[in-house]
Amino acid sequence: MSDTLLSFEESLEKFDPAMGLEVHVELNTNTKMFCGCPAVFGGEPNTQTCPTCLGLPGAMPAVNAKAVESAMRIGLALNCEIAEWCRFARKNYFYPDMPKNFQTSQYDEPIAFDGYLDVEIPARSGEGTETFRVDIERAHMEEDTGKSLHVGGATGRIQGADHSLVDYNRAGIPLIEIVTKPIMGSREKAPEIAKAYVAQLRELIVALGVSDARMDQGSIRADVNLSLAPAGSGGLGTRTETKNVNSLRSVERAVRYEMQRHAAILDEGGSILQETRHWQEDSGVTLSGRPKSDADDYRYFPEPDLVPVAPSREWVEELRGTLPELPREKRARLQKEWGFSDLEMRDTVGAGALGLVEETIGAGASPQAARKWWLSDMARRANEKGVDVADLGVAPTDVARVQELVDEGRINDKLARQVFDGLLAGEGTPDEIVAARGLEIVSDDGALGAAVDKAIEANPDVADKIRDGKVAAAGALIGAVMKEMRGQADAGRVRELILERLS
Repeated sequence: MSDTLLSFEESLEKFDPAMGLEVHVELNTNTKMFCGCPAVFGGEPNTQTCPTCLGLPGAMPAVNAKAVESAMRIGLALNCEIAEWCRFARKNYFYPDMPKNFQTSQYDEPIAFDGYLDVEIPARSGEGTETFRVDIERAHMEEDTGKSLHVGGATGRIQGADHSLVDYNRAGIPLIEIVTKPIMGSREKAPEIAKAYVAQLRELIVALGVSDARMDQGSIRADVNLSLAPAGSGGLGTRTETKNVNSLRSVERAVRYEMQRHAAILDEGGSILQETRHWQEDSGVTLSGRPKSDADDYRYFPEPDLVPVAPSREWVEELRGTLPELPREKRARLQKEWGFSDLEMRDTVGAGALGLVEETIGAGASPQAARKWWLSDMARRANEKGVDVADLGVAPTDVARVQELVDEGRINDKLARQVFDGLLAGEGTPDEIVAARGLEIVSDDGALGAAVDKAIEANPDVADKIRDGKVAAAGALIGAVMKEMRGQADAGRVRELILERLS
């Protein structure tokens, strides 16, 4: 049964939202967090395991130094303090994909804390951007769980499944969990800020080179905490946590949905159950999971098998010197290099297409051409499929090659869209698709001349106007020729032939 929702506008009239975002990032180390098993995606189930990551008796963990380094670099990039001394703890709970029945994590002593990320969103005036600071509570190290596979149901979820299987390959993969402080004062911008924060955090993680941050493969996952309090009260309500939201679009939709769901319950005098919920991509709703535990319920205690981590100040400063150009600085540089207006750059970033545009330009396309394809045709297709544009499946190198074919005069923009159809259908490279579909523009004057003569004969009144000096009327004949040639004619050359014949 679907939840009752209050309209978004009425929700904001009566309540103020508060958000907290927890983003889990799988690090791209060669081995797992506490053992030597390979940390790679996509292996055969249960082939990348050992006694340590399976939690077998007597197995002893050892900390992955590269993961510690990556954690510190993330903390520094998020303007955090790096702890002089921190340690791991055991977070105890039973879950089928947690082989040890506890997760090795960090509790009250994280490696990084008290930071912030300045998030850019479209300005309310409609011009340029405004900055919203998201304060970071902590970034701590932990290990990932295994993965449950539910078999026999229609959705791949436990509801309706015949049985479940567990793959422990992911158990022990190094994770960094980045936790914000409560995000207050966002009001109607809350869904947009949530999406922008995750997008720009992902951008930062990729720039640091510590993870591929692919949401479609689960290497970056967002949990959305949300509560509502009476408008103007400045307080916090009872929160829910929507788990493992795996696309930017879904982060925005999940925040909006939970705001409206909470508001409907509170408006009718009900109370919010503190619980975890699960986002349903197909229906755009959240479903109840389990009552949400507080920290005390996890019975944290220090991990006795691991020594504390105490990074020297020299190491911290050495890592600070390795930080790359950060995304905000990079955006300002690229905007200047590309000659984009504030609005063009804002829309490019907002569409999640900045990296795609950059790669397309790097492959040879002009900045305006790259932006045109990604923000119009590609964005429309992504919206139709309900995916982020980065997950559409078209490579920047292919987009650059399509534009090169346009620049060479071999296809036009209309035919280019058919090439993109072929790319999405897996029909090969742009050149192979052009050849297989017979899309190349006809430039032979003989074929074009015959089509021009046919158009003139079929439209004598238009031809007379052109003879009388009304050259603008040639557009009608050009359209007729293009239709005859199935769009595969050089419009400029067609115009020249028409004027030559009717001059």
